[in-house]
Amino acid sequence: MKALFYTGEKTLELRDAEDPVPAEGEVLVRVESVGICGSDMHAYLGHDERRPAPLILGHEAAGTVVSGPETGRRVTVNPLVTCMTCDACRSGRENICAERQIISMPPREGAFAQFLAMPERNLVTVPDHVSFDHAALAEPIACGWHAVKMAQRSLFKPLAEARVLVIGGGAIGVGAALSLKAQGASGVTVVEPNAARCAYLVEQVKLDARDPAAVDADRMFDLIVDAVGYSATREEASRRAAPGAVVVHIGLGQASGGLDVRRMTLQEITFIGTYTYTANDFRETAAAIFDGRLGALDWVRKRPLEEGAAAFADLLSGSVNAPKIILKPHLT
Repeated sequence: MKALFYTGEKTLELRDAEDPVPAEGEVLVRVESVGICGSDMHAYLGHDERRPAPLILGHEAAGTVVSGPETGRRVTVNPLVTCMTCDACRSGRENICAERQIISMPPREGAFAQFLAMPERNLVTVPDHVSFDHAALAEPIACGWHAVKMAQRSLFKPLAEARVLVIGGGAIGVGAALSLKAQGASGVTVVEPNAARCAYLVEQVKLDARDPAAVDADRMFDLIVDAVGYSATREEASRRAAPGAVVVHIGLGQASGGLDVRRMTLQEITFIGTYTYTANDFRETAAAIFDGRLGALDWVRKRPLEEGAAAFADLLSGSVNAPKIILKPHLT
C-alpha cells in the first residue's frame, strides 16, 4: 500500500508499505478519507515525543471494511484502542484507560495510508447518505462533544442560558461550537485571530466568529472552551471567565503557563481538562453527523494523499482558511 510517513521535522514522504495484517478481533479497513489534526501538526514540527519518526500519522479516518464477514461495511473509525477491562473502561471512561493506545502513536501506525487494521468494536457504521469526508469528522468533533458534556456537569446554569466563548477556530474549536449548539447552547462566540479563517467561519460555517480584539474587553462568559491550549489562550480564558464559570481545556498546544490560578480560586472558577472522548461520546457524535444536527459540514478541503506534504506546509503557513483538510488515499 501507499502511506504518508513522517520522517523528521517538517518532512513527510509518500512510501510503499506492507498492508497491515488484522489481529484477532480486528478487520482491515480501506481508508477513503482521513483528516489532518493539530496533533499531527505538532508531530510534524517535532514537538511530540510520543510520535517519533518514522511513523504513519493520521487518526481521523473513515472507509470500507475489506476483510471478514462484514466486507463492504461503510465505517468511521474510533482511533482510541483500550483494554476494556480496567476500572476506567468498565465505568465507560475508556479515554482515561491506563493502557490506551491511539493510532498514529506507537505501537499503532496511523491512517495516512490506503489501509488500516482496527478492532471491530472501534467501528461505527456509516449510512449510505453520509459521505466518508463527513464521517471522518466524527473524531475531531467528538472531542468537543465530550468537552461540552463534561462542562454541563459543573455549569451552574442551563447551557441554553450560558454565555459561551470558544477560543480557536480550527477543527476542534468549530467542532466544539457545533456541539454546543447541538446540545442546546444559544449564545456561542468563537474567537479566531486568522482573518481569512475568521471570515470563512462567518460566511461558510455560519458561526459568530470574531477576531479576539473585536470582543469587548470587559465581556465575561459562563463557559469557555480553550480549543488551542497555549499560554496566551489560557490567560484569555482565565481573564474572561465570569465568577462561578467553567473553563474546559481541550487544546494541547503548550504544556504550561497562562492559567490564573489565584483568580480561579477566588472566583470559584472550575477548570476541566478533557482528553478525546468516550466510546459513547464517539457514537453520539457520529449519530449527530448522520442526522444533520451538526450542520452541513461543508468546511473541509480535499486533497489526494500524495499531496499530503504540501497540505501540511500550507497549514503551517496559515494559507488555508478551511478548518479541516481531508486527505484521500485512493484519489488519483
